[in-house]
Amino acid sequence: MPLATRRSLLAAAAILPSLARAQPAWPEKPVRIIVPFPPGQAADIFTRLYADELSRRWPQRVIVENRGGGAGAPALEAGARAAPDGYTLTAGTSGTLGVNPSVLPRIPYDAERDFAFITNVVVLPLLIVAHPSLGLRSAAEIVQAAKAAPGAIDVATAGPATSQHMSAELFVHRTGIKVNMVHYRGSGPAMADLLSGNVKLMFDSVASALPHIQAGKVIPVAVTTPERAPQLPDVPTIAETVAPGYGAYGWTGLCAPAGTPEEILRRVNADVGDILRQPAMQARFIELGGTAAPGTPQEFADFVRREIAQWREVARIANVRLEG
Repeated sequence: MPLATRRSLLAAAAILPSLARAQPAWPEKPVRIIVPFPPGQAADIFTRLYADELSRRWPQRVIVENRGGGAGAPALEAGARAAPDGYTLTAGTSGTLGVNPSVLPRIPYDAERDFAFITNVVVLPLLIVAHPSLGLRSAAEIVQAAKAAPGAIDVATAGPATSQHMSAELFVHRTGIKVNMVHYRGSGPAMADLLSGNVKLMFDSVASALPHIQAGKVIPVAVTTPERAPQLPDVPTIAETVAPGYGAYGWTGLCAPAGTPEEILRRVNADVGDILRQPAMQARFIELGGTAAPGTPQEFADFVRREIAQWREVARIANVRLEG
């Protein structure tokens, strides 16, 4: 072998270890997932389920960081502004990604451009529930009663611009009725008033309402998802009864800052998707009131854009705005 060639090969061999050190295998340090709500909320519960499994699979821990307040906007801003290196991910939700762009006048992030979408994680069916004394047992009966007395029916929600409120506004718009929206600071206080009979109708999540339904304290009227909820297979959908094509969800997905390397996005998508497809994990999600919803990054990106478009139209029609 010529001396020059041998020297070139030796030089290349010397460079290879330094290249390997310059491009370490990901992750080489803990990965955090920012959740835009306090511990105990649905987004937090479902995120922790798969985060714990990722910690078992990866050589580094996955840490869930809760940042509540401000309709989730400060948390999403932090996620968007983080270094695009795969070490900060964000649990984007129906509220923070789907609704906030249309209801926050000074939103500090662009829901469509500031994130690389990885996968949806969970879809949370919502539903209409009624106090037994109301005497209305179907969506058709509610529509009929509301048309007979416009504005006379009170409908409780978990607060302005929440998925419960926006779903109710979409229902009102699609059925052409008028109701009196009664906003509470969260689902808990709203449900307390429904149970006491102070308000007779409510839009809530299946996860929150299910124990009260099972106890016979409230009546399930109709679910908001296009398909029936697996937790309540006998309860019809709004779409199949009074508003064909109606579809509304609570949901939580996973995203990263825009510019995160594709190989990292593919790795996270593959590992989270594998976890969510495990029968035991799917059963646990259903038990908690949700449905595991893994998919490709493109599918999740398309889903988020459809959600933004739908809630932008609802916010415009119902004049829904939040201070911030």
